[in-house]
Amino acid sequence: MWRLIKAILALAVLAGIGFVAFVYLGPVLFPAEFAAPQTEVRLPVDLGLD
Repeated sequence: MWRLIKAILALAVLAGIGFVAFVYLGPVLFPAEFAAPQTEVRLPVDLGLD
């Protein structure tokens, strides 16, 4: 049972390291996936103050 718990903890740590690496290296390696849309959006707003 202890081996199973250790394996799950090791996988969780590796997944955390992978996630942090993706967060920091993702924009460098895949800039198109992290780029914000470059179109301007204008929407009228009715505040209803009348």
